[in-house]
Amino acid sequence: MSSSSTALRELQQDLENKANDLSKLQKDIAKNHQVRKKYTIQLGENELVLKELDLLNEDANVYKLIGPVLVKQDLAEANANVRKRIEYISAELKRLDGSLQDLEEKQHSKREAILKVQQRIQSHQAGKAKA
Repeated sequence: MSSSSTALRELQQDLENKANDLSKLQKDIAKNHQVRKKYTIQLGENELVLKELDLLNEDANVYKLIGPVLVKQDLAEANANVRKRIEYISAELKRLDGSLQDLEEKQHSKREAILKVQQRIQSHQAGKAKA
């Protein structure tokens, strides 16, 4: 009889460990969503800046805020910098999407594993009740 209670305890410990792992995955997914939201906002802002720069004439003055100082910048250089930022942010968003997909797959498999352990516990308890 004690071996069955030991097995039950082991199953419950396994269930608890898997639940903790699932909780960590859910926190990672939430963090990924937060970072993704930040990058999406930055991408929108940079695309807006690029549209504004495209409206300017070649001889227009463009200034860049560096600390508390506005520094004059060449229009072509400003344009190139914004395009590079958009490229970088887009690459980061793509990387985050891949990471999110991986985390969601892990979350799904962890949920399935938890269900299997729960079923094993229930069948173990049902067998114990019959005895």
